[in-house]
Amino acid sequence: MTSLADLHALMARLGHPVVQQAAPSGYGFADGAPYRYEIPSVEGPAVLEAVMAESDRLGVPIARTSQGSGVMMLTDAEISDMARLGAERGIEVNLFLGPRAAWDTGGQAKLTQAVGAAARGNAMVAACVADALRACSLGIRSLLVGDLGTLEVLRRLKEDGTLPANLVLKTSVLMPLTNGPTAAVLERLGATTLNVGTDLTVPHLAEIRAATRLPIDLYLEVPDDQGGFVRFYEAVEIVRAASPVYLKMGLRNAPNIYPSGHHLGVVPRELGRERVRRAALVQRLIKQLDPELAELPAHRAPSRPSDLGVPEI
Repeated sequence: MTSLADLHALMARLGHPVVQQAAPSGYGFADGAPYRYEIPSVEGPAVLEAVMAESDRLGVPIARTSQGSGVMMLTDAEISDMARLGAERGIEVNLFLGPRAAWDTGGQAKLTQAVGAAARGNAMVAACVADALRACSLGIRSLLVGDLGTLEVLRRLKEDGTLPANLVLKTSVLMPLTNGPTAAVLERLGATTLNVGTDLTVPHLAEIRAATRLPIDLYLEVPDDQGGFVRFYEAVEIVRAASPVYLKMGLRNAPNIYPSGHHLGVVPRELGRERVRRAALVQRLIKQLDPELAELPAHRAPSRPSDLGVPEI
C-alpha cells in the first residue's frame, strides 16, 4: 500500500510538493513591493475617482482596480476616462470581458456559480475577443478573464500581435484555482496574474507559489457569494508565503451590483470608498504585526506598462 509519505514524495518529484509549513516566498514585484492593494468592483470612472480620492484621504496606495460588469457595459468615453485616470495615477485598470454564462439564456449557471463566467459556445468566445480588442483600442492594458478557452485564445492573439504584448490577463475567481498544478496550467495558457480560491490556507498558497512566479490575487475580505471570509489577521503570513501578492479588498454584507449602471445611484461609489477603508485597516494591522514588512513599499507608480503585472524574477 502506498503510504502518505510516498504520495507526498511523488508530488515533490512531479514539482508540486505538499507544503506543511510555508516558507518565505523570496519574490516580489518589479518595484520591490511584496504586496499591493487591489480594489475590486470599480465599475466606471466615477467609482474610480471616488476610490482614488479615498486612497488619498486615508494614505492607502492602490495599485490595481478591477471591474466586474464587463467591457460591454461601458461606453467608449467611460473606458477612455478609466484608462486615462489609471495612467495618470499609476493604477492598473482591469476590466472584465463581458459575455458570460450567468447572464446568458442557459440554465446551468442559474443553479451553480461554477460555470457563471464560462463562455457558452464559440460565438461567446468571439464576443469576449471583441471586448478585448475594443478595450485595448481605448487604452486598457489589463483584462479579467473567466473562461479557460478564452484565455488561451487571448494568449494566441498576443503572440501574433493582434493584442498588445504587454496586455495583462488576470484570471477570475470564478475560474477555480486551488492548487499548484492548476496554476502552472493557467500560466501556460496565457495568464499573467492569478486569482486564487478564496478559502485557501497559507500552505496552499505556498504550494501555488512553488508552481509559478506570477503575481497571486487573493481576497482578504470575501464577498458573501464567494464565502464571506474576513482574513485581515492573516495578511502578514499570506504576504510572506505568497509574494508577490495582490491583497484584494472585497466586502461582506454588500449588494451584488453586476451589471452596474447609473440606476444604482451612489451605491457603487460608496462601496468603492468602503473597500479602500478596509485596505486602510489591513495596512494598520501589517504595521502592528510586522513593522519591517510595513516599511517595504506596497506600491510605487510604474515607470512603464509592463511593471503593472510582472514580478521580479
